Amino acid sequence: MRKPQNQNLVVRWLRDALCGILLGASAILPGVSAGVLAVVFDIYQPMMEILTYPRRAIPQYWGRIPPLIAGWCVGFVAFAKGIAVCLDQSATVTVWLFIGLIVGTIPALFREAGKEGRTPGAWVSLLVCAAAVFGGLFYVSHVAHAVVEPNFWWYNFCGVLFGLSVVIPGMTSSSVMMALGLYQPMLEGMARLDLLVLSACLPGLILTVALLARLMTWFFKRFYAVTFHGILGIVLATTLVIIPTTYTGVGEVLLSALCCAGGFGLAFFLARLDRKIQNGTT
Repeated sequence: MRKPQNQNLVVRWLRDALCGILLGASAILPGVSAGVLAVVFDIYQPMMEILTYPRRAIPQYWGRIPPLIAGWCVGFVAFAKGIAVCLDQSATVTVWLFIGLIVGTIPALFREAGKEGRTPGAWVSLLVCAAAVFGGLFYVSHVAHAVVEPNFWWYNFCGVLFGLSVVIPGMTSSSVMMALGLYQPMLEGMARLDLLVLSACLPGLILTVALLARLMTWFFKRFYAVTFHGILGIVLATTLVIIPTTYTGVGEVLLSALCCAGGFGLAFFLARLDRKIQNGTT
């Protein structure tokens, strides 16, 4: 009995480390929300509980915290340079990889959203959140063209955006930063471990997460179906709004399709792995 249990622990650790890497990478990928992927990988609610009630939640989820944090650091810092290179080579292909990851887990999200029933209010929440987020991101991406000069306070604002993208699924910090002209300087600063950029981001990030985590936890406890369906609507909207519409040629189309399929396959693998762990088998 002990050997299968130990195997489950190792598999869970590796799975959480991989999810952490993807979460860290998603924080700097344009159009992709870290909060959405946290929901997708069934990390969001434990994360909110840890941030809201640490004394009670940390002992419960202690085994998951180290691999998630380690993976997030790798994905956020080490992948910053790699993602910058990939985006420079083909932003279209890179975004399609993450679209595949999200689409591959939407059926599981839909089942989870209906765990406590689907009321008319839940469907309204899904539609309203989807329409609001799609409209807002479309406006930022295609209508607003404000550009600011990067400095300490604007990097602090970027930290606030990172915090919002963690706590509010569907909030895409990178998209807003790109609209303001902050994305490229931020990414380059992260890639070279610039202390100015890192120290400016942390206060805004920590403060935003600390202030909003309890609010989101309250919504889940009081209005689970409405809140989760709203998040599902946000996931659908953010996925639609980041779909690339221009391609350099047939080769990029084929490579995009391949990466999307690869992302879908990875998400499917993680979902199956999660079910096996929950069922006590490997």
